Amino acid sequence: MKKMHRDAEGRQVAEIQQEYEKKKEEGKTARQRLWDYIIITIASAVYAVGVSMFIDPNDMAPGGVTGLSIIFSRIVPLSTGTLIMVINIPIIILGMWKFGFRFIISTLYAIVMTSVFTNVFAGFAAATDDILLAALAGSVLIASSIGVIFKRGATTGGTDIIVKCLRLKYPHLKTGMLFFLMDVCIVTLSGIVFRNIDSALYAGISVVVTAVVLDMVLYGRDGAKLVYIISDCQKKITDRLLAELDIGVTRLSGEGAFSGNEKKIIMCVVRKPLAPKVEEIVKEEDADAFMIVTSATEIFGEGYKSYFGEKF
Repeated sequence: MKKMHRDAEGRQVAEIQQEYEKKKEEGKTARQRLWDYIIITIASAVYAVGVSMFIDPNDMAPGGVTGLSIIFSRIVPLSTGTLIMVINIPIIILGMWKFGFRFIISTLYAIVMTSVFTNVFAGFAAATDDILLAALAGSVLIASSIGVIFKRGATTGGTDIIVKCLRLKYPHLKTGMLFFLMDVCIVTLSGIVFRNIDSALYAGISVVVTAVVLDMVLYGRDGAKLVYIISDCQKKITDRLLAELDIGVTRLSGEGAFSGNEKKIIMCVVRKPLAPKVEEIVKEEDADAFMIVTSATEIFGEGYKSYFGEKF
């Protein structure tokens, strides 16, 4: 029964998020869209440098569609960039079916640019033959560019879309765990295809570095704000927080000491870079809302630190 409730709640949040993304895209001006695509183009080029000049020439396949493309490029007579596009085609079709063309169009553009730039930079020599330096530098470039692309409302396709689809059907599954399992399978496959355990281990290092850097780009340093919101528009505020920021929100019951009226208190924890967005949402929905913002020095749980990993 609890699982059914979590599934229904997860689907409701996903539907709210899709509706918000649609409205957000419709509200952009032509100039804003153009700027988004310019940034996506630059980020795609940086991504391709990380792949073609650091990761690929040193026989590393650090997860995702890019990792699969690097592996298959050793088996079939196609370049890594071309394979990135080919493997993404059925995934893009799946994304269009599940989320609509509007959501996919910027992602499709990012995939095409990444494929093209990967083939272009493949013509250059490897930036370094030191496999450890290649794993570190390539991962930083890839993670930074992915973070920028995410912030512009697109993705690099591949496992991002697959995980998003799996989360729609099984919302109780953790996003991080799904990515981790996929990456482990691809890194293991690379060790078998390349017949080199060292390459697989360095690819594993690349996966970890990418995850850490991507988290830094998207969320900043490990620090957060604890926010309490008392408002008569708590339903609208809650829906927007869930949809736009993808954060956990808890509603507490309270009572006004003077009026005796029942109050619903919204409590949420957000990383510091998102705190101004929370204030903006509250201001737009209820300018008279009562809001308390304080620092949260340590947070344990999904999306933050593991209690057992940090304390034991």
